[in-house]
Amino acid sequence: MKLTRKSGTLMMTVLVCSLLMSGIDAFFELSYITRSLIKIMMFLLVPMSYFMMYREDIPNMKKLFVPKRKDIKLALLLGIGVYIIIMIAYFIFRNWIDFQGIKDSLMSGVGVNAENFVFVAIYISFVNSLLEEFFFRGYAFILLKKEIKPVFAYVFSSFLFAFYHVGMTTSWFSPVIYFLAMLGLFIGGLIFNFLNDKCENIYSSWLVHMCANFAINTVGFILFGIL
Repeated sequence: MKLTRKSGTLMMTVLVCSLLMSGIDAFFELSYITRSLIKIMMFLLVPMSYFMMYREDIPNMKKLFVPKRKDIKLALLLGIGVYIIIMIAYFIFRNWIDFQGIKDSLMSGVGVNAENFVFVAIYISFVNSLLEEFFFRGYAFILLKKEIKPVFAYVFSSFLFAFYHVGMTTSWFSPVIYFLAMLGLFIGGLIFNFLNDKCENIYSSWLVHMCANFAINTVGFILFGIL
C-alpha cells in the first residue's frame, strides 16, 4: 500500500487523537465536561484543520451530512434490534459484571452521578455519538478509503474506535469480559463502516450508535436508581 501525503495526514491525525484521548481517559481524573471539551477539540477541530489543508475534500465532508431516506429506515430497524440485544445481554450477564464498580468509577473518576446522569445521557446519545461517527466513520473511514485500500480503512478505523474506548473502560471488567467488549467494539466499528460504505454519509451508523447508547444509558438509569 502506497501512502500519499494526504492519506498519511489522515491516518496520523486519527492515530494521534485516538491515542491521546484514550490516554487522557486512563490517566487523568478530569470532569466529564472537561473530557468532553477535549474530545470536541480532537475529534472536530483536528479534522477541520485537515479540511483547511486539503480544501478539495470539503465537498466530500459535506456529503457526510446528506441523509438518504432508504438507508435511514434500514438503520433504524437495525438500531432497534441492537437496543433489544444489549438489554437482553445486560439481564443475562448482570451477575457476571461488577456494575457497582462501574458506577463507583463513574462517580469518583468523572463526576457522573444520579443528579446529572440525565444530562450526560442526552449528551452521550445525541452529541457524543455524532462526534464519534463523524471522526471514526466519516473522517477515518469514508474519506480515508478514497485514498487507500478500502479493506485497510475498514480495519484501521474500527481498530482505533475500539482502542479509543480502552482508557475509559480499563477498570470496568474482568480480563475475559474486557476482551469480549473490545472485540465487540471492533466488530461494531466494521458494521458501522459497512452501513456507511455505499451511502457515503454517517447517518446510518449514527442511528445505530444512538440506539446502542440508548441501551447503555438505560442500564445507567437502572444503576443510578432512576428507573
